[in-house]
Amino acid sequence: MNQNLAFADYAVFIIYFIVVSTYGYTIYRKREKNEHDAKAYFLAEGTLTWWAIGASLIASNISAEQFIGMSGEGFFLGVAVAAYEWIAAIALIIVAVWFIPVYLKNKIYTMPQFLKTRYNESTALIMAVFWLFLYVFVNLTSILYLGAVAINGLAGGEYLHVIMIGLALFALLISLGGMKVVAYTDVIQVAVLIIGGLVTSYIALTTVGHYFGFGDDAIAGFKVLMEKAPEHFKMIIPKPTATSSQLEINKYLTFPGMMSYLAGIWIINLNYWGCNQYITQRALGADLQTARTGILFAGMLKLLMPLIVMLPGIAAYVLYENGHLPQLVGGKDGAYSAMLTFLPTGLKGLSVAALTAAIVASLAGKVNSISTIYTLDVHKKYIQKNATDRAQVNIGRYAVFAAMLLAVMFTWNDLLGIGGVGGFTYIQKYTGFISPGVFAMFFLGMFWKRTTGTAAIVGVISGFLLSVLFNEFAPALFGNETLLYTAFANGKGGFEIPFHICMGLSFAFTMILMIAISFAGPKVNPKAFELDTEMFKVKPQTTVLIVITLLVIFALYVKFW
Repeated sequence: MNQNLAFADYAVFIIYFIVVSTYGYTIYRKREKNEHDAKAYFLAEGTLTWWAIGASLIASNISAEQFIGMSGEGFFLGVAVAAYEWIAAIALIIVAVWFIPVYLKNKIYTMPQFLKTRYNESTALIMAVFWLFLYVFVNLTSILYLGAVAINGLAGGEYLHVIMIGLALFALLISLGGMKVVAYTDVIQVAVLIIGGLVTSYIALTTVGHYFGFGDDAIAGFKVLMEKAPEHFKMIIPKPTATSSQLEINKYLTFPGMMSYLAGIWIINLNYWGCNQYITQRALGADLQTARTGILFAGMLKLLMPLIVMLPGIAAYVLYENGHLPQLVGGKDGAYSAMLTFLPTGLKGLSVAALTAAIVASLAGKVNSISTIYTLDVHKKYIQKNATDRAQVNIGRYAVFAAMLLAVMFTWNDLLGIGGVGGFTYIQKYTGFISPGVFAMFFLGMFWKRTTGTAAIVGVISGFLLSVLFNEFAPALFGNETLLYTAFANGKGGFEIPFHICMGLSFAFTMILMIAISFAGPKVNPKAFELDTEMFKVKPQTTVLIVITLLVIFALYVKFW
């Protein structure tokens, strides 16, 4: 087990860097005549193909929190964590069929614009500022920190800040060219991360097979995993009883069995894929059929992701529990990096390139969305209303620099405590404080004409406050004696409610409150969207993609139920 990178590994990584940079520069030169066209910079001129949209969605989504954090949850929970990916595939179908037509028909280019068009300017401004803080101080920082920690561990453990700066500069190099450069370089990034990720999973399985005397065979290795860790191949985490261990309680707090499927995991995915500038921006400049096909293509790719990011974690668990993995640096979040140490020279470089591709693609996509929201929804509306296209592009680039600088500053010494929480849980839990209110506001705004602007503002604020109440205060007030939920001892001297359940409760009460306020308002809402049922119809080839995706998900759940 060689823990150091060799010359061949560095060579593979350098080739990857040169290919991505050269391709990005080529795309940039092709659109150089539109250098100062704001629509070209922020929305890629509406010229993205379906495969570029789909690949870019996956490249932006799969980052350090998946490779490192989800692999860590695979080590801890097992296949249950795959629910995030497989439910995401269904969520992408819902977004493609019902959400995207609403955006495109109403010529929506940013999420704050949606809120202004549907509700009012106050709602749009509140959420624009909120999204900017969320993207910079939760998403961007966690991606940068987790990615730097992972690569630093493979490079010898002495280069954290150098790697952090290198990742930031690489992402800046790509993102300054605008959305088209980001999206088309993402095609290469997603190819690298899928190939590198599959190689890592294959080596992980053959390593398990080898250590347990079944030969260097991936299928045999998978059978060993199922035999040695059968509890890791169940989709439903059982609810703890009075005799449950603290470990069993902690697993349920992370993923509370069937309760997750009643609300929490759907709110996470539908809000992320359907109401998130970072994601929807790739499809907002395309025509309906291209956008739909691209989103469904991303949904099909999602089916592969557990194989890439979850299996190495389960393999690390089996090796660790049986003494074949002597140490796990960083707790469960060190599972993926630990498996990379088993890779032979050269392939280790490919896996590092895959990890870097995931990190850089997500960083570039995130800062591009930050730049778009700040420029179009804040700066142009409230600071420089007459800004020319050239000025908007320049402002967008300044915003890219500023966002990345802030992210580096706040991750330099892990100021937000990301490392102490665990990357995947950090992102899911703390974005989950606002997801219920935001999703309720978007869902009702799209599909219920009666929803008012007042209800939207109250909804997003109450959604956040309710999340704080259920996560932070309700456990201490009620312990495990309330009828609404069951709180469990978290092993830290207090009680905790699974955050999926908190999200479900927050969403339910927010919806009730918004509906009540809307009924108290005007019966006719002049800002309601006119929905034409024709725009929700799908073509036969689109139906085929949907059916195939749903059948695969159904088969996977039957296998691991």
